[in-house]
Amino acid sequence: MSLRQTTIRLITLVLAVCVLAACTKGTSDVRDWVAKEKARKGAPLPPLPVIKTFESFTYRDQDKRDPFEPSPTEDRHTSVDSGPRPDENRPKEPLEAFALDSLKMVGTIGKAGSHLVALVRDPTGVIHRVHVNDYMGQNYGHVTDIGEDHIDLTELVSNGNGGWMERHASIALEQ
Repeated sequence: MSLRQTTIRLITLVLAVCVLAACTKGTSDVRDWVAKEKARKGAPLPPLPVIKTFESFTYRDQDKRDPFEPSPTEDRHTSVDSGPRPDENRPKEPLEAFALDSLKMVGTIGKAGSHLVALVRDPTGVIHRVHVNDYMGQNYGHVTDIGEDHIDLTELVSNGNGGWMERHASIALEQ
């Protein structure tokens, strides 16, 4: 072994002993500081806020109606019987199994002046041909128009009173 290697090993050994000696000093100063911090009194807590009591209200008064019941002037039969309704007897098309926002338009086939056929990819990766008057989406979406960069459709959604209302939606060409 050379003199240089011996010197480096000796210096490394001396440094290691110094580092270990520094660690053996003890932790009494840390323990004293923790004890002092635990003994200090904290700032007083603010008092709890006063809880306000609210006046209860009964909706059985003659001149006031219960907001959770339908209005007596609202005719529930007209809201159910009138308006659009989904065709429950029609067989479901494959794209009606998926939510509309999970379907992606990936292109069209045909010329702009003639009837375009849209190409739509479902979440499983399968590409479907979509024509005007086809159905897609879980809300009875009826395709009304196909453009080079979009598909317009009309969905039927519940109006909350047992009836249905139309909602227009569109799927844009995926960029």
